[in-house]
Formats: sequence, C-alpha cells, structure tokens
Amino acid sequence: QMQLVESGGDSVQAGESLTLSCAVSGYIDSGYCMYWFRQAPGKEREGVAIRDGDGTTTYSDSVKGRFSISQDNAKTTLNLQMNSLKSEDTAMYYCAADLRSDISGCYTWAEIGRADFTYSGQGTQVTVSS
Repeated sequence: QMQLVESGGDSVQAGESLTLSCAVSGYIDSGYCMYWFRQAPGKEREGVAIRDGDGTTTYSDSVKGRFSISQDNAKTTLNLQMNSLKSEDTAMYYCAADLRSDISGCYTWAEIGRADFTYSGQGTQVTVSS
C-alpha cells in the first residue's frame, strides 16, 4: 500500500520560488506514473506535471518553463520546484500516483481532471500574493 504526504506549501510573493515535496512510502516501480495537480476554490482540478516511470517529464502549458518535477533515485520523494510564481498559481497542490497503461501511458491532462487516482495525498496549500 502506497502512502503520499505532501509538504512545503507556503504563502509567498509573486516572482518567488517554492519547492513542494511528496514523501512516498510503500513499493513503487517504473510501472507507475507520478503526478502533481492543483485545485483552487471554485475551479476544476488542473494537472501541472507528470513524471512517467521511465523518468520522462511533462508540464502543462500554464507552468512550462517555471515548474520542474523530480524524484530521488530511491523513489521516496517526489518534488515540484516552482519558480517565478504567479497569483494564478494559488491553489491546493496534490501529488498522486497510478499505474501507467501499457497502451496509453500516463493520464492525459483531461484525464487528470477527472481521474480517481489509486494513490493521492491530502494536499499542501500554496498562496501567491501579487
């Protein structure tokens, strides 16, 4: 059974940086895709970063060039480095994991919006003031 616990959320000023961490306990291998997604009040869930089991990373257009997802070699921590933060980045941020499909790979951005992830954390709040 995998457990995910996010940390690192904070209140920052626009333009500043923040690193979120997700502590991963339990067995995980290259068969899993790892996700960071966010949800702001009154808004739909939005995927921001994906790390495929082979290490390939993908970013949403809204964060591309500013956010970076990484995982340590032991696969015990999933990080999200966030630079040049904007007020529109304000949201609760979650990490999640699910088995990758042999046919379609990791979830698409649209699928992330409605996915019932097998594993996800409780979230960590990021507030960006302009």
